[in-house]
This record gives sequence, C-alpha cells and structure tokens, in this order.
Amino acid sequence: MSLKLISLRAKTNLPKEIHSLLDPEKQSQARRYEREKRLLGLASLTLSLAALLLFFYSGLSTRAAHLFLGKPVAWTFLVYVTLLMAFLVLVGFPLSFYGSYAHEHKWKFSNQTVRSWLWEKAKSFGISLLITYLILGLLLWIMARFAPIWWLFAGAGMALVSVVLATLFPVVILPIFNKYAAIEDRDLTDALEKILSREGLRSSGFFREDTSRQTKKENAFLAGLGRTRRVVLADNLMRNMSRPEIESVIAHEVGHYRRRHIWKGIGIGTLEQLVVFWVINLVMKALFPQFLSSPRWNLALLPMFVILTGIVSGLLFGPLGNALSRHFEKQADLYALENIKEKKAFMTALAGLADRNLSNAYPEWWVKILYYSHPPIGERLRTAELFGTDSHGFTQ
Repeated sequence: MSLKLISLRAKTNLPKEIHSLLDPEKQSQARRYEREKRLLGLASLTLSLAALLLFFYSGLSTRAAHLFLGKPVAWTFLVYVTLLMAFLVLVGFPLSFYGSYAHEHKWKFSNQTVRSWLWEKAKSFGISLLITYLILGLLLWIMARFAPIWWLFAGAGMALVSVVLATLFPVVILPIFNKYAAIEDRDLTDALEKILSREGLRSSGFFREDTSRQTKKENAFLAGLGRTRRVVLADNLMRNMSRPEIESVIAHEVGHYRRRHIWKGIGIGTLEQLVVFWVINLVMKALFPQFLSSPRWNLALLPMFVILTGIVSGLLFGPLGNALSRHFEKQADLYALENIKEKKAFMTALAGLADRNLSNAYPEWWVKILYYSHPPIGERLRTAELFGTDSHGFTQ
C-alpha cells in the first residue's frame, strides 16, 4: 500500500478496500465534493423554509390571496403563484448562484458563463411556473370541489399529472434546455435497438444531447412513454465511454422497463401521496380553522401547506423511498448483467462515471440512507463482481 493512499484514507476516511477500478485520489475528491454539496443542499432547504415562513407570517400571503376581490379567483391565483415563486427565487438567488455556478466552476465541472447560467435559470423559472400553475390549479380546484375528501381525489390527480409529465418530458421540456441530434453511428444505434427489442420496446429515436454546453458531467437515459420514448446519450458520455460500456448503461435503463419500475413508482407514489394528503388534511384543519373554508384562504395558507407536505413526506417516506429506489436500481443492474456480453464493460462504465463525475463510491451508512436513491458505486461494483457466482445466487 502506497504512502499516498494511506494519507488519503487518513484525511477522508476512505475504506480500507477500494475497488481496483476506482481512482483513490478521485474518490478522496468525491467525498469532499459530496460533503460540500450536502451542506449547500441543507442551506438551500433552510433558506427555502425561512422564505416560506416569512411570506406567510409577514402577511404577504394573506394580502396576495385576497387581491381582486369581486373578480374571478383565477386571476388572484395566477398573480399569487407568480409572486410566491418570484419571492422564493429572489431570496434564494445568491445561494443558488454559488451552488450551481461558482461551486461547480470551483470543481471544474461547469462550462457555463454567467450569461448562459442566467438564461438557463430564466428558462427553468418559466417552466417551473407553468408546471406549478398546472399542479396547484388542479389541487386547489379539487379542494374547492371535493372539500370533505379532497385528499382522495388529489392523490389520483397527482398520479395523472405524473403520467402526463413523464410522457411529455423528453419531447417538450428537455428540448427547451438542450439540443438533440440523431446519433449517426449506425453500429451503435443498431446495438442499442437490439437491447430494446429484447423487451419489445420501441424508441422514437436515439439522440445525442449537447450536455457539454453546461457541464463536464456525464449522463444517459431512456425517457418518455409510448411514442415519446427515446434514448438520450450525453455527448460527454459518448466521448468517454466505449461502445460496450454504453450498451451496458442502456441495458440498465431497459431493466427499469422490464421490471415496470416506472409504473410501479407511479403506483407507489400515488399511495404515498394519498397518505401524505390525508395526514396534511388532519394537521391543517387542526392548526388553521380557515383551511378549506374558501379558495382564497386555501391560497393564503399555501406556504404552510408546502412546508407540511415536505415535512410529512420526508419523515414518512424519505428514507423508505430511497430504499425502494435502491432496490429498483439493483434489479436494473442485474438485468443489465444478464443481458450484456461483457461484465467488465458494465464495471468500467460505473467506475469511470464515479471518478469523472466525482460520485462517492463509499458513503457513510447514514448518508446512504438519507440521500442515496441509487446503491453507491462501490456496492454496484461488488454486485457485478459476485454476479455469476454461487455467493450471489446466479450462474452464467
């Protein structure tokens, strides 16, 4: 063992055994990067909480919810939501700039200029505002129309919204932020088409995303439902990965479809949302007698509703949801290992992503439980190592 590796472990609490495909120096950086990102996330969450409380207890929420009295409440709704969203963005702007621009430049990930970053944020605000109009408009209409059991109809309504957004996401929302060009490498697209066809999946196309305009990080995904389904590869990933590695990544994504994880996720998410709305209904009625008395009061109480939703869903389903997601991801990994020619390609793809994206392969147990929706890369490499052996219960 080198003195350099011993020093790295002493400084960053790296585990005694690091997979041979991982770079110890990069993993040391990954732990520091993750810690800083986690602190920024907590700061952002705290600031958002403080902003919502300020908006409510300052009286701004009540005054905004009672604008245009005597006119249709829809006008008040549009103005209120715009004011609230703008207020949250303005309060959080300095921290947002540091977290997603300055900090990413510090770690040499971001390729953005200040101008391009501001333009991305402006587009993001516009899209978020439209989606918020849709979701909150539906929710407030359900509250007004079905007040006694609004939580039941709201859960079903959110499930419908999830399906619509999942369908439109790759063809309507993503092109607002990036350009997508058809992949011209015929051998690659034929190989990926073969992987999809094993499960009877059809893609509307194979696209290269110009991710490098924004970041050096890499990504790939299979997005959309039905006719909007498409395979997307970041240009960074295409430059850094071999064809077998890319095939292993897409095989993992197909594994999610094979196991129906999207539909299971929507179903489970709907049940969770029903429970969350039911609990919030009880709490809001106990704390705020005005709740459900009128659309305007429901609007005025929105900041507290949002805070309680975050607290209840986080406490009841945060770690549980992460655990379920990690289980789904492991199933997708096993599917990929069963359906690719080279197990080594799957492993080098994971290790390469961990090192280049600075993903911590060996987080502390509590960090994994609270934050990780995927198994840490170290665990995934271990799963791949054991695949095909008696200790994993599989044979090849």
